[in-house]
Amino acid sequence: MGTENRITINRDGTLSVPDTPQIPFIEGDGIGPEIWRATRQVIDAAVQKAYDGRKKISWLEILAGEKAFEKTGNWLPDETLADIEKHAVAIKGPMTTPVGKGIRSLNVSIRQKLDLYACVRPVKYIQSVPSPVKDPQSVNMVIFRENTEDLYAGIEYQAGSPDGDKVRRFLNEQMGTALPADAGIGIKPISATNTKRLVTRAIAYALEHGFTSVTLMHKGNIMKFTEGAFAQWGYDVAAEKFKDQTITEKELWDDYQGEQPEKKLVIKDRIADMLFQQVLLRPREFGVIATPNLNGDYLSDALAAQVGGLGMAPGANIGDRCAVFEATHGTAPKYAGLDKVNPSSLILSGAMMLDHMGWRGASRLIRDALQDTIKSKTVTYDLARQINDAKQLKCSEFGQAIVEHMG
Repeated sequence: MGTENRITINRDGTLSVPDTPQIPFIEGDGIGPEIWRATRQVIDAAVQKAYDGRKKISWLEILAGEKAFEKTGNWLPDETLADIEKHAVAIKGPMTTPVGKGIRSLNVSIRQKLDLYACVRPVKYIQSVPSPVKDPQSVNMVIFRENTEDLYAGIEYQAGSPDGDKVRRFLNEQMGTALPADAGIGIKPISATNTKRLVTRAIAYALEHGFTSVTLMHKGNIMKFTEGAFAQWGYDVAAEKFKDQTITEKELWDDYQGEQPEKKLVIKDRIADMLFQQVLLRPREFGVIATPNLNGDYLSDALAAQVGGLGMAPGANIGDRCAVFEATHGTAPKYAGLDKVNPSSLILSGAMMLDHMGWRGASRLIRDALQDTIKSKTVTYDLARQINDAKQLKCSEFGQAIVEHMG
């Protein structure tokens, strides 16, 4: 397939999408293959129905994770990264990463090597999904998590190692710290450059999609020169690039007596621990939330719990050169091959991908059909055990039911 079938990125950051784009996919490890099959079926059916055959995706499998290691001896081949960047858009299932040893997270490696600096996690309630909170209908937030630095940069030194001892001695002798000899050490870089491009994308998204606020989440009362700086740089970029479209929360009260002007986006900040409480108690007050890497990881999963858990939570990793859409949960190896798990996270990530491509007719079909399938109480085991009189479906059957509800 020639270059005329690739999605390309224009100078202004918009996409040029042909009617028959070739899109790479990584099916993933563990439950990845079965949730990918259900997802592909749903995406293909939605595109066919929305555009009456005028548009169609040509899928290109690329390798990463266990399948890549078995076939090439490499967990993340260079060819895979090149294919993602060459095609501008890709989608992937979950991938294995050993905890505490072995290979580094493949998800983190993909984000950093392709400079996918914005992890975007929409969290919106789907009717009839069981929720632990009283008013899940009020949850409609989008997390923009900085993806490339913070503690996830991977600058770590093992306790007792030669490098760890060298860093510890330097800090103790030259910088006046008092680190114990058995301390592991991690470095937490947060930069103005990476913060500002993340917040720029968050503000632009909020303006485009009609949100009323962007909240800067941080723990700057304790980590003043990293997370505190993140908040200040966020305010700076709003003033530098969006001066006529934004106001601060202070200006909202000082200049407008709390009445938000039409077409003005409010930029505010919240301490991380306080925000965890407020998204539970006052979810209507928050729309787009921009966060450093670690905070965003925690907050995204906590918010997902309000709308049905990670099985219902889509996600994307977006940069200036390409974007990768992914399931937000793990590989669940004990369920691998059982055709049992909920594929909704990857299906909704596919809908995000279609939005990114400008194919919103197809993405609406997916979301509406998923909603109707769940309301009809035909669901996978994780939802069936929480919904009275539900009919439990296999993963593949659930995908087919979504397709049938498109009719």
